[in-house]
Amino acid sequence: MRLLAFLPLALFAAMAIYFAMGLREDPSVLPSQLVDEALPDFDLPPIEGYQLGLSDDDLHGEVSLVNYFGSWCPPCLIEHPMLMQISRSGVVPIYGIDWKDEPGAGARWLERHGNPYVRIGDDQSGRLAIEFGLTGAPETFVVDREGRVRYRHIGIITEEDWEETLRPLVLDLQSQ
Repeated sequence: MRLLAFLPLALFAAMAIYFAMGLREDPSVLPSQLVDEALPDFDLPPIEGYQLGLSDDDLHGEVSLVNYFGSWCPPCLIEHPMLMQISRSGVVPIYGIDWKDEPGAGARWLERHGNPYVRIGDDQSGRLAIEFGLTGAPETFVVDREGRVRYRHIGIITEEDWEETLRPLVLDLQSQ
Protein backbone atom coordinates (compact mmCIF):
# COMPACT_ATOMS: atom_id res chain seq x y z
CA MET A 1 0.00 0.00 0.00
CA ARG A 2 2.84 2.41 0.78
CA LEU A 3 4.25 1.86 -2.74
CA LEU A 4 1.00 3.13 -4.25
CA ALA A 5 1.52 6.45 -2.49
CA PHE A 6 4.78 6.92 -4.43
CA LEU A 7 3.25 6.00 -7.83
CA PRO A 8 2.31 9.61 -8.79
CA LEU A 9 5.81 10.77 -7.88
CA ALA A 10 7.39 7.98 -9.97
CA LEU A 11 5.15 8.82 -12.95
CA PHE A 12 6.04 12.51 -12.66
CA ALA A 13 9.77 11.70 -12.55
CA ALA A 14 9.49 9.44 -15.62
CA MET A 15 7.65 12.15 -17.58
CA ALA A 16 10.16 14.81 -16.52
CA ILE A 17 13.06 12.66 -17.77
CA TYR A 18 11.25 11.98 -21.07
CA PHE A 19 10.59 15.69 -21.71
CA ALA A 20 14.10 16.71 -20.64
CA MET A 21 15.55 14.30 -23.21
CA GLY A 22 13.35 15.88 -25.88
CA LEU A 23 14.72 19.34 -25.07
CA ARG A 24 18.17 18.22 -26.21
CA GLU A 25 16.88 17.80 -29.80
CA ASP A 26 17.02 20.71 -32.26
CA PRO A 27 13.38 21.41 -33.22
CA SER A 28 14.43 23.05 -36.49
CA VAL A 29 15.99 19.82 -37.76
CA LEU A 30 13.46 17.46 -39.27
CA PRO A 31 14.67 14.07 -40.44
CA SER A 32 14.04 13.25 -44.07
CA GLN A 33 13.29 9.80 -45.37
CA LEU A 34 15.08 10.76 -48.60
CA VAL A 35 18.47 11.76 -47.23
CA ASP A 36 21.03 9.27 -48.60
CA GLU A 37 18.29 7.65 -50.67
CA ALA A 38 17.65 7.75 -54.42
CA LEU A 39 15.20 10.30 -55.69
CA PRO A 40 11.72 8.94 -56.32
CA ASP A 41 10.90 8.24 -59.96
CA PHE A 42 9.02 11.21 -61.38
CA ASP A 43 8.25 13.01 -64.61
CA LEU A 44 6.61 16.39 -64.08
CA PRO A 45 5.15 18.46 -66.89
CA PRO A 46 6.48 21.98 -67.45
CA ILE A 47 4.73 24.92 -65.87
CA GLU A 48 2.48 26.86 -68.22
CA GLY A 49 4.51 28.91 -70.69
CA TYR A 50 7.68 26.78 -70.43
CA GLN A 51 8.89 24.07 -72.78
CA LEU A 52 10.75 21.77 -70.40
CA GLY A 53 9.37 19.89 -67.41
CA LEU A 54 11.45 17.99 -64.89
CA SER A 55 12.12 14.31 -64.30
CA ASP A 56 14.39 12.35 -62.01
CA ASP A 57 16.54 11.55 -65.08
CA ASP A 58 17.40 15.26 -65.39
CA LEU A 59 19.04 15.10 -61.96
CA HIS A 60 21.65 12.46 -62.76
CA GLY A 61 25.22 13.21 -63.78
CA GLU A 62 25.85 16.42 -61.85
CA VAL A 63 25.38 17.77 -58.36
CA SER A 64 22.29 19.95 -58.23
CA LEU A 65 19.78 21.72 -56.04
CA VAL A 66 16.06 20.98 -56.24
CA ASN A 67 13.97 23.84 -54.88
CA TYR A 68 10.26 23.64 -54.11
CA PHE A 69 8.52 27.01 -54.46
CA GLY A 70 5.12 28.55 -55.15
CA SER A 71 3.94 31.96 -56.32
CA TRP A 72 1.58 31.99 -53.32
CA CYS A 73 4.48 31.54 -50.86
CA PRO A 74 5.76 34.73 -49.09
CA PRO A 75 8.95 33.02 -47.79
CA CYS A 76 9.72 31.94 -51.39
CA LEU A 77 9.77 35.60 -52.42
CA ILE A 78 12.18 36.37 -49.57
CA GLU A 79 14.44 33.48 -50.64
CA HIS A 80 14.29 34.25 -54.36
CA PRO A 81 17.13 36.84 -54.55
CA MET A 82 19.47 34.30 -52.92
CA LEU A 83 18.49 31.67 -55.51
CA MET A 84 19.17 34.21 -58.25
CA GLN A 85 22.60 34.87 -56.72
CA ILE A 86 23.40 31.14 -56.52
CA SER A 87 22.25 30.66 -60.11
CA ARG A 88 24.39 33.58 -61.38
CA SER A 89 27.43 32.20 -59.51
CA GLY A 90 27.37 29.08 -61.70
CA VAL A 91 28.45 26.90 -58.77
CA VAL A 92 25.50 24.53 -59.04
CA PRO A 93 22.42 24.22 -61.26
CA ILE A 94 19.07 24.77 -59.56
CA TYR A 95 15.98 22.87 -60.64
CA GLY A 96 12.57 24.13 -59.57
CA ILE A 97 9.36 22.41 -58.65
CA ASP A 98 6.33 24.69 -58.63
CA TRP A 99 4.13 23.31 -55.86
CA LYS A 100 0.33 23.53 -55.82
CA ASP A 101 0.17 26.66 -57.96
CA GLU A 102 -2.66 27.78 -60.18
CA PRO A 103 -1.94 27.29 -63.91
CA GLY A 104 0.19 30.17 -65.17
CA ALA A 105 0.84 31.65 -61.71
CA GLY A 106 4.37 30.22 -61.41
CA ALA A 107 5.35 31.46 -64.87
CA ARG A 108 4.04 34.97 -64.16
CA TRP A 109 5.87 34.99 -60.80
CA LEU A 110 9.17 33.97 -62.45
CA GLU A 111 8.70 36.54 -65.21
CA ARG A 112 8.28 39.23 -62.57
CA HIS A 113 11.12 38.14 -60.24
CA GLY A 114 13.58 36.30 -62.50
CA ASN A 115 14.18 32.63 -63.21
CA PRO A 116 17.08 30.90 -61.40
CA TYR A 117 16.02 27.43 -62.60
CA VAL A 118 17.47 25.25 -65.36
CA ARG A 119 14.17 23.35 -65.63
CA ILE A 120 10.88 23.62 -63.77
CA GLY A 121 8.37 20.89 -63.06
CA ASP A 122 4.74 21.48 -62.14
CA ASP A 123 3.63 19.56 -59.03
CA GLN A 124 0.14 21.04 -59.03
CA SER A 125 -1.41 18.01 -57.33
CA GLY A 126 1.29 17.86 -54.64
CA ARG A 127 1.79 14.10 -55.08
CA LEU A 128 5.55 14.35 -55.62
CA ALA A 129 5.85 16.64 -52.60
CA ILE A 130 4.50 13.79 -50.49
CA GLU A 131 7.18 11.46 -51.86
CA PHE A 132 9.83 14.09 -51.09
CA GLY A 133 8.45 14.39 -47.54
CA LEU A 134 7.89 18.10 -48.05
CA THR A 135 6.82 20.05 -44.97
CA GLY A 136 6.22 23.34 -46.80
CA ALA A 137 7.75 25.79 -49.21
CA PRO A 138 10.44 26.79 -49.71
CA GLU A 139 12.39 23.61 -49.28
CA THR A 140 15.62 22.67 -51.06
CA PHE A 141 17.34 19.34 -51.61
CA VAL A 142 21.00 18.78 -52.52
CA VAL A 143 21.21 15.91 -55.02
CA ASP A 144 24.47 14.14 -55.90
CA ARG A 145 25.59 12.88 -59.33
CA GLU A 146 23.93 9.50 -58.79
CA GLY A 147 20.55 11.09 -58.08
CA ARG A 148 20.64 10.59 -54.31
CA VAL A 149 19.41 13.24 -51.91
CA ARG A 150 22.33 14.22 -49.72
CA TYR A 151 20.84 17.10 -47.74
CA ARG A 152 17.48 18.74 -47.08
CA HIS A 153 17.18 22.44 -46.25
CA ILE A 154 13.85 23.51 -44.81
CA GLY A 155 12.86 27.14 -45.20
CA ILE A 156 14.54 30.18 -46.70
CA ILE A 157 18.15 29.82 -47.86
CA THR A 158 20.07 32.72 -46.36
CA GLU A 159 23.54 33.93 -47.31
CA GLU A 160 24.80 32.20 -44.16
CA ASP A 161 23.07 28.91 -45.09
CA TRP A 162 24.64 29.07 -48.54
CA GLU A 163 28.16 29.96 -47.41
CA GLU A 164 28.36 27.74 -44.32
CA THR A 165 26.34 24.66 -45.26
CA LEU A 166 25.07 24.32 -48.82
CA ARG A 167 28.01 25.65 -50.85
CA PRO A 168 30.65 23.59 -48.96
CA LEU A 169 28.50 20.47 -49.34
CA VAL A 170 27.98 21.09 -53.05
CA LEU A 171 31.71 21.68 -53.62
CA ASP A 172 32.58 18.55 -51.64
CA LEU A 173 30.14 16.43 -53.67
CA GLN A 174 31.46 17.93 -56.92
CA SER A 175 35.03 16.97 -55.99
CA GLN A 176 34.13 13.32 -55.40
